[in-house]
Amino acid sequence: MELLNIKNVYAQAREKEILKGLNLKINKGEVHVIMGPNGAGKSTLANIIFNNPQYKVTSGDILFEGKSIKNLKTNEIAKKGIFMSFQTPEEVPGISVTNFLKAAKTASSNEPIKIFTFKKELEENMKKLNMNTSYSTRDLNVGFSGGEKKKDEILQLLTLNPKLAILDETDSGLDVDAIKTVSKGINMFKTDENAVLIITHGTKILQEIKVDYVHVLIDGKIIKTGDSSLANMIEKEGYEKFNHNK
Repeated sequence: MELLNIKNVYAQAREKEILKGLNLKINKGEVHVIMGPNGAGKSTLANIIFNNPQYKVTSGDILFEGKSIKNLKTNEIAKKGIFMSFQTPEEVPGISVTNFLKAAKTASSNEPIKIFTFKKELEENMKKLNMNTSYSTRDLNVGFSGGEKKKDEILQLLTLNPKLAILDETDSGLDVDAIKTVSKGINMFKTDENAVLIITHGTKILQEIKVDYVHVLIDGKIIKTGDSSLANMIEKEGYEKFNHNK
């Protein structure tokens, strides 16, 4: 069943056209990967799905479960079951990891949270992600290393259990062990009823994840789609051959 359908989208950032007729369809049960050089439009793609006000869709449409979300507010899009991790997770002084996740879970589900069950699941997920459980009482991301911040985002993913997870360079700046932990978290989340969109520069995060489709994004368009072997080819050869085909 179709989850996300981006139809011929053109989009601007600071009045500069970045996306130039982008098309992408994601079904339940699929893992998609977007790869491309700097400035190709990868992060713009993630941000227009969430209707970040710094980006503007000038043409085309974005459908989620068959309905347009192009004009919805970001919090309304999140409530529909879309999650996004950030390249640089925000620090939030004064709000603990537990309280943040509890509030987010309540807002997304519109149901009261059973505290004991919630804390037990949170602790179990933290252990699986090799996170010190004492981090749950600390202010969100404050004083966390880069790797701990990224693990915390995967913890948020597991807690909120959305229909579609968009991971924007979640592997950026991580060492090998942290990348393995993040990959493990993605595999813990993934089912036949949800989907994952991974935006990345490298292939290390893909090595332990079953990838269905790899898309090459260049100059605002997806110009080639293949399986995981396409990512391996890019790792070895770069994007130069695609630039010649523009």
